[in-house]
Amino acid sequence: MSSVGLGTKLRKLIDMLDRDVEAAYCASDLDYRPRFTPVVRALDEGGPQTIKSLAATALVSHSALSQTISQMLARRLIVVESGADARERLISLSEAGLALVPLLRRHWDATHAAVEDLEADVGVSLTRVVDEALAALERKPFLARMPPLQ
Repeated sequence: MSSVGLGTKLRKLIDMLDRDVEAAYCASDLDYRPRFTPVVRALDEGGPQTIKSLAATALVSHSALSQTISQMLARRLIVVESGADARERLISLSEAGLALVPLLRRHWDATHAAVEDLEADVGVSLTRVVDEALAALERKPFLARMPPLQ
């Protein structure tokens, strides 16, 4: 058994991917982070949404999404307004955020091409494997797969 576990390897993979995707944004003089992408896509496709809805779409916790929202607000990519319920906050793209979408789409297309190149290089669809692993863990959580420790 390797001294480096699956979780560590997956974090390393994500770090390597995000580092290079972020470098591409920087090369285009964009103050933009890969973690913003699920939020921008969801808002571009579906209009204003609650944090709860965005967290579900982005596959992240409410807490993680709140941090992302704060970073996006600081960059003026989004606006936050009160919803019908005073406790509800609706997130939407700002004018600056909307103006970035065409350039971001070109970056996303380039990222998708790089994913296809990587998958061809390793001979397996990483996207499919991750989708299957996530679905399997929805059916049977990781903890339920662990043998008893007693």
